[in-house]
Amino acid sequence: MDSSRRGRAIGFLCLVVTAAGWALNWPLMKLLLQQWPPLFARGLAGTLAALILAVLALGRRERLAVPRAAVPRLILASFTNVFAWMGFGTMAMKYVTVGEGALIAYTMPIWAMLLAWPFLHVTPTLRDIAALVLGVAGVALLLGTDGFAFTAGKLIGIALALSCAILFALGNVLNRAQLPMPPLVVVAWQVGLGCLVMLVLGVAFEHPDYAAITPAGIACFIYMMLVPMGLCYLTWFETLRRLPPTSASTGMLLVPVIGVVSAAFILGEPLGLREVAAMVLTLGGVALALGKA
Repeated sequence: MDSSRRGRAIGFLCLVVTAAGWALNWPLMKLLLQQWPPLFARGLAGTLAALILAVLALGRRERLAVPRAAVPRLILASFTNVFAWMGFGTMAMKYVTVGEGALIAYTMPIWAMLLAWPFLHVTPTLRDIAALVLGVAGVALLLGTDGFAFTAGKLIGIALALSCAILFALGNVLNRAQLPMPPLVVVAWQVGLGCLVMLVLGVAFEHPDYAAITPAGIACFIYMMLVPMGLCYLTWFETLRRLPPTSASTGMLLVPVIGVVSAAFILGEPLGLREVAAMVLTLGGVALALGKA
């Protein structure tokens, strides 16, 4: 096997590891939320993960200093990519199933495509409209199980999941240029800043019972700290280094698929024709939106 093919093979392997690691975090996070509140649990795991990432960056002789001109962009990215994406997404898990939360959250490329219209003056095409229709149809099919008779809690969960997707997409549109720092340093700062705010808010307002966590909960917490917010970022950077951006982004459609399937096994969530059809429609729309990128 020549070096080019070997590099692509390693890239696809890293992509699978990244997708599986991020996907399994959804059902395990739902289990952890039975013992600790969302902002505290995600904030503590992320803050510890950021410290580990910073140590790894220093071990690679990368400087942690942030250029003054990059501070506003770093704060914006910390809010949209971490506080909104992880915080709102985690809080949504208190009210919706993993399948509902993951599919709504991963509509973010569709919203990015729409937000590019007013902010970047990129007019939507017929392909973009088709992506929106497919994505909305898939989510509507999944959420329409009870004829759209939502409880107040369900509406809160849907709003949180939708907010995390739209705000993440907004961050991608407004912050398209890379920050002038190594990727690992950028992630350490973003995760650290975003999750530290979550941790402070969680301690102040959620009043967690620190002793409520069980050995199974500790295992979920350690996984959340080390795998999705540690190992998966390293494999994601390696994926981006070895594969074209469109291939890497499209491969991330594995995350909600694996998340929904694993939730069926781990949590006993429904996985029938309705759920499969909803995934096909929604992710088909997302794939159309990504294919344009």
